Amino acid sequence: MDGAARWARLFILLPAVAAVLLPQFTATVSRGDGRHRHPLRSRRRSHDYPAALEKCLLFFEGQRSGKLPSSQRLDWRGDSGLHDGDQIGVDLVGGYYDAGDNVKFGFPMGFSTTVLSWGVVDFGREALRWATDYLLKATAGAGRVHVQVGDPYGDHGCWERPEDMDTSRSVAAETPAALAAASVVFRSADPAYAAKLVERSIMIFAFADANRGSYSQSLGSTVCPFYRDFSGYEDELVLAAAWIYKASNITFYREYVAKNIDQLYIDGGNVGEFGWDDKHAGVYVLVAENSILDVRSAVEEKADSFVCSVLPESPTRPVDHSPGGLLFKTGGSNLQHTAALSFLLAVYARHLSRTGRTVRCGGGVVAPPSALVRLAQSQVDYILGDNPLNMSNMVGYGGRFPRRIHHQAASLPSLERHPTRIGCGEGTPYYLSQDPDPNLLIGAIVGGPNISDAYPDSRAMFQSSEPATYIKAPLVDLLAYLSRRR
Repeated sequence: MDGAARWARLFILLPAVAAVLLPQFTATVSRGDGRHRHPLRSRRRSHDYPAALEKCLLFFEGQRSGKLPSSQRLDWRGDSGLHDGDQIGVDLVGGYYDAGDNVKFGFPMGFSTTVLSWGVVDFGREALRWATDYLLKATAGAGRVHVQVGDPYGDHGCWERPEDMDTSRSVAAETPAALAAASVVFRSADPAYAAKLVERSIMIFAFADANRGSYSQSLGSTVCPFYRDFSGYEDELVLAAAWIYKASNITFYREYVAKNIDQLYIDGGNVGEFGWDDKHAGVYVLVAENSILDVRSAVEEKADSFVCSVLPESPTRPVDHSPGGLLFKTGGSNLQHTAALSFLLAVYARHLSRTGRTVRCGGGVVAPPSALVRLAQSQVDYILGDNPLNMSNMVGYGGRFPRRIHHQAASLPSLERHPTRIGCGEGTPYYLSQDPDPNLLIGAIVGGPNISDAYPDSRAMFQSSEPATYIKAPLVDLLAYLSRRR
């Protein structure tokens, strides 16, 4: 076993939770005495959620690597990365570039596909399969998964189209990822493909569990400081086991969850975290909602604590809200938190509704399922333009949206407009230009405003202006849900 294979880190692909939609909710948070307190913000305008959803799916076309299909609608993009993996004799063509660069990072790609799988029902299968096809390739070798294609330092030192890449396409390999329950999405449409996903997830999970360790320790020289692992690996293992159980109904995986979930409760359980690194809140919501444990009180307590960590009225809320109502956590690309946590709110609201429960946050604050949905919807509406700037954070939606995003392909002229190659340093003037992007990356969600609701429309301010797949994936699920509620 080589050094990269000594330590395990899971990238999980999760499936649709169910095709049943959340009931229509309209309510406010109340105190235990029945008096309303701090009602959640209502929408100031009617948004076209189906149109926004369609734009979201277009974004994934703009992030594609590999040979583009004839169905490609963003025609300013071309084929790229057609020889990925050649230097090690492995086919790694395909997949998605994670954000504004031309590197395929497996860590965020796994999370993006996880969340996309969780919420996808009868739409977006093409976007999902583009990822799962690649991840099957990346996990084809026994005891090994390729988690990154491209040199991030070299890529970030250039500003060039993916079609012109001349930076290293080096490959990093690490132990496994569970493709787990993405099979649920394809179970009826493509049973053979679904069975392949389940089989692969079981094989790789076994290796991961037998070779535990930190992602950053095994591949630190290659993947750090980009997408470092801060939260450990236990959350991914438990989350993967939960979805393999849901996909396969094999008792071993339910027992694995029951045996190992207590490890996540240490030091408060990270109840307010769900993203490409830390999956704790996602574990609690998933396990509670699907009744994976016979005794659910402990995990429901953690899931309830997640709600109280973001609810504006909660006296135990550590998460901030901007003056305009945006859920905000310190750090770059804040909308990744807004989208992911809002998605979990909507999922958990369904569980509360089915079980007839409410969430009690202390101080007399009682939140029915409708309050969770209302908060999630208010965040979507903020992203779409109900904010102090009256600006949509989605490219191509509404009359005012970001025009100078931190994205190499969008900011450089397309092959049709500039058929000759644009080398590494030749793209810098485009990066520095104040001109709007020549190519609209329709559906891209940028990192978003700061805590004061201000947004600098600048490519250089990547913390605010860079779009990413892991920001977008939860919004696909939320917009699909809101579209069907209408």
